[in-house]
Amino acid sequence: MKKVLSIAGSDCSGGAGIQADLKTFSAHGVFGMSVIVSVVAENTSRVIEFQDVRPDMVQKQIDAVFEDIEVDAVKIGMLSCSEIMLVVAEKLREYRPANIVIDPVMYAKNGNPLMDPNAIDVLIKAIVPLADVITPNIPEAEKMTGINIKNIADMEKSAKIIHNMGCRNVLVKGGHAEGDAVDVLYDGNEFRHFSAPRINTKNTHGTGCTYSSAIASNLALGLTVTEAVDKAKQYVTTAIEHSLSIGKGHGPTHHFYNLYKYGLKKGEREDD
Repeated sequence: MKKVLSIAGSDCSGGAGIQADLKTFSAHGVFGMSVIVSVVAENTSRVIEFQDVRPDMVQKQIDAVFEDIEVDAVKIGMLSCSEIMLVVAEKLREYRPANIVIDPVMYAKNGNPLMDPNAIDVLIKAIVPLADVITPNIPEAEKMTGINIKNIADMEKSAKIIHNMGCRNVLVKGGHAEGDAVDVLYDGNEFRHFSAPRINTKNTHGTGCTYSSAIASNLALGLTVTEAVDKAKQYVTTAIEHSLSIGKGHGPTHHFYNLYKYGLKKGEREDD
């Protein structure tokens, strides 16, 4: 069985963060592991507060996994401060895992900040160059690049800028745009667009976590980056289409809809 590690924050309401990552890993038939960097008191409506785990404890969690278990992919989510970013970067450079997917989480679905704005430079210098795939949404891409993104051409422009920061592939997600949900993938040579009809629902809590975790799972299963993004796009679209009306705000996506209905497909089972 392929093994995928999430390094991210914990969402006590279960829709985003580590909880969404582990559900997504399970839905893809891979074994999920976690390094918790922040404990977030949040629900579908608001972020009440978060408390970071000590950087040395983050380091020890990473050591505990890598000294014992082979890791086939790593998904990185919420890294709230520069101290944690530097510890994670140091350890990933030490262990050099394949298939690093970075979701540069800056805000919760309701707009509450989850990253110190002063840490963006450290994110760009220490974390971004580690990425095999980085998955900013439009607001995150705007913060990283300093440009105003209004259309697909702007998404492509921002992807080029982010790629020049040292990562191997950039996926700028169009969930915050209008019309169909179009995501732009750039590998340094060419652009690919992944489009799906926009689904009329407010229940999109944790979509970025889910999407990036699905990409990491697919890479661990041996797919190319393009194939991994394509399948992950299909997965997250289905999860949004069948999202759950839980809570009073933005409810979570349905991580297990396809699994409950169809079971694991060929290529996702341990014996395949």
